[in-house]
Formats: sequence, C-alpha cells, structure tokens
Amino acid sequence: MTDPTYDYDLFVIGAGSGGVRAARLTGLGGKRVAIAEEFRVGGTCVVRGCVPKKFMVMASDFAHQFKTAEGYGWTVDASFDWPKFIEAKDVEIARLSGIYAANLGKAGVELIHGRAVLKDAHTVEITKGSGDKQTVTAERILIATGGRPWMPEMVPGIEHAISSEEAFHLPELPKRILIAGGGYIAVEFAGIFAGLGVETTLIYRGPNILRGFDDDVRAHLAGEIEKRGIKVILGCQHEAIEKTDTGLMNVLGNGMRLETDVVMFATGRIPYVKDLGLDAAGVELDDKGAIKVDHFSKTTADNIWAIGDVTDRMNLTPVAIREAVAFHETVYREKPMAFDYEAVATAVFSQPPVGVVGLSEAEARHTCAKGVDVYVTRFRPMKYAFTGADERVLMKLVVDAETDRVVGVHIVGPEAPEMIQLAAIAVKGRLTKAQWDATCAVHPTLAEELVTLKEKQSNNTSAG
Repeated sequence: MTDPTYDYDLFVIGAGSGGVRAARLTGLGGKRVAIAEEFRVGGTCVVRGCVPKKFMVMASDFAHQFKTAEGYGWTVDASFDWPKFIEAKDVEIARLSGIYAANLGKAGVELIHGRAVLKDAHTVEITKGSGDKQTVTAERILIATGGRPWMPEMVPGIEHAISSEEAFHLPELPKRILIAGGGYIAVEFAGIFAGLGVETTLIYRGPNILRGFDDDVRAHLAGEIEKRGIKVILGCQHEAIEKTDTGLMNVLGNGMRLETDVVMFATGRIPYVKDLGLDAAGVELDDKGAIKVDHFSKTTADNIWAIGDVTDRMNLTPVAIREAVAFHETVYREKPMAFDYEAVATAVFSQPPVGVVGLSEAEARHTCAKGVDVYVTRFRPMKYAFTGADERVLMKLVVDAETDRVVGVHIVGPEAPEMIQLAAIAVKGRLTKAQWDATCAVHPTLAEELVTLKEKQSNNTSAG
C-alpha cells in the first residue's frame, strides 16, 4: 500500500549503478519512485570511472600488442589520435547513460535532473540547472551519492593539478605526466598514459604501491610496470607544484625537481556527503566521514537507507548493485537480506592487470588458526616466447592448512581479471586445494597453472 500523505513511496538521491538498480526494482514493483541526479545518469562507474577507464586501458594496450606482434613477423606502423579516441569514448558513454535513463522510464521511475538536499527525514529539495527549486516528500529515502576524488589542499600549487575525473577530458595528450598516488586508480592511469607514449612518473608516499593487497602482488607489479617504462618513486610526496613557462615543476620531498605537462592526483576518494542535509534528517556519519549504516544499509534515521561508495564499505560497482538488491528485498519484499562481503573478487586494470579474491597471505596468517600453506609460481607467458620480453606472470594460492580450503587467489598477468572471476566461484564455494588439484588443466593456457601448483612456498606457521 502507498501512503497518500507523501509524494513518493521512495526517493533516491544519486543515479549511479546502485541508485538506479534500487529505483528500477522498486518502480517495477508498483511503487511511486523518483530519482534525482545532479550530473549524468550512470554515476561514477559509467560516466567517470570503470567504463571510460577500461576503454582507455584497452586503447593504450595496443602499443604493447604491436610490439609483441613484431616478434611474430608483423610489421606495424601505427599512430594514435587522442581527439578521435576521446570523441568515440564520449559517444559511447552518452549511449550508456541514455540506456540507464531509458530503463528508469520503462520502470515507471521519475527522473529529476538537479541537486537534491535533505530538509528533514521525509522532505527533499531539488535545485535544478535553471536555478528553480522543487520540494517533494517521500515515505522512504535512499542515498546513493557515491564518492568524489580527494585532493590534498595543503600542497602549495595544488590548483594546477587534476584528478582522475579531469583525466578523461584532457584537450590534448601530454608529453609528460606525474601521477601522485599508489592505489589502483593511480596505477591504472600510469599504465594508460605510459602505453600512449607519455613520459610517466608515479610517486607514492608509502613503501610500495597497492596498499592492502598481497605483498607478493605489490612487489611483482611494481617491477612489471617499470618494465613498461613507468618511473616509480616510492617513499616520497609533493612539497609544492610550481607553474613555469614550459610546464609544471614538481617539487618533491626527496629533493627532486621534476617538470611535467600535467600533474594528476589519485590519492583517494571520499564519500560525497557535503551539504547533503544529513543533520536535518538525523543521518549520522562514521569516524571516516561515511554514512553510518547497519547490515541492511539502514542509516540512523528510521526511514532512510544508504548504499554504495557513500557508505565506504566496499567501493565496487557490482557491490553497490548487490546492496541495492538487498535493500529492495529487505524493504519492499519483506525478505531481510544483507550482502555478504566475503570473497568478493576485484581487478586492477594495470598493465599487466591484477586479479584478486579472498585473503592475502598476511591476512590469512592472522585468520587461520593452524597456519597457512602458500603456493606461488612466476613464469614468462607463452605469448612472449618470440619477443624476448622479460615480463613475468605471478600466480599465488593461499590455503588454510587446517581445512585445506583455498582462501585466497592472487594473479598478476594477462587476462588476470577474466581468470579471477571464475576463481572467485571456487573460493566463494569454499573448495579445497585437493579439489583444485583434481581439476584437469586446459593446455596450453595461463590459467592451467592454478590447478597444477604443487610445491609449497612456505611451511605451516600461524600468526601467533
């Protein structure tokens, strides 16, 4: 039953992947639903994240493929047209955004273009591009506003730097770029620009890139991306950025001065909650500035929920979509459902790419009471046999020594993201190393190494 005292049964703030899924499901269920979006339908992933970034990764990887092709007898004379690529990318993103909007309409969801702000727990004010304001009420509200890049404002000259969002729309391809950051966004863009022929430097304040990933993965990838021509400077950060007649001078904490055409900061993303009116609605934040939610994505306000990056739980598009489904099942189908965050696979579209599911070796040693067995292999892919390339694949299995269950899989190399999706089924299904070993290999493939690893790297030692 709908409550006639409200304009809508559900009002969603943010039309990214999570918000759109929740709105569509609820609209298809016969409820009165509206969704507000201040930028473009599709959110971070479709408009300024995973999708356009993957197109850029694919575009930049052709240079590496051409080089490999020469070893197989091909003569390749190629050049890259940045404006042509940007135009093609923008056309595709507009098409995808349009599909999202059309699907909302088919589900009976009203799409409102404008910035929505909470006035109280049931009232939302939307400011449209024209400046006009619209006030609506809703029985329930779902916040799915995502995240935004964080820029270190304390760095002098930071106004000359760009974030990852501006990188998608550079008017021309720079000759030199410095990327600050060591997370997946920084590493991915470093590979993109290096692949497109840009002199690329990556600096990170920590001891190695990809903090939070398995240590073998971190060390292996750092070495591999340097083979692709990326200069990696660790244990260092900016002291200042100075504009010069010929570019931007990066003044670094290690005493280096490095001039580039573009400086990009990929130093993290934060929940987008600024001026959202959360206090007026009784919605609290946690100590990291994310919206505080329970296992069912419910906030501290009885009628308001939040999903996706704005909750800073596991910031992945497929996770936001699953959280949206769980919200709908819980609230509108009376089937309480909480998303299970264990063994969620993820990929880093670096060059070479990374695929990971489950626990790192360090995490497993603190989790598995009777210790862990570790299996590791490093080898040259068959594809590079004719090229003389020094590139290596890393594959690693982490096994609970007591149960023989494979609790972690880590891959660095060609097609790692494709392989890890299937490996995730086995890890999620709690299969044992014996079951992996009993699976016949597909030869010749990279993936066959996952079921032929026999030699343990280390003995069974526990964290304690």
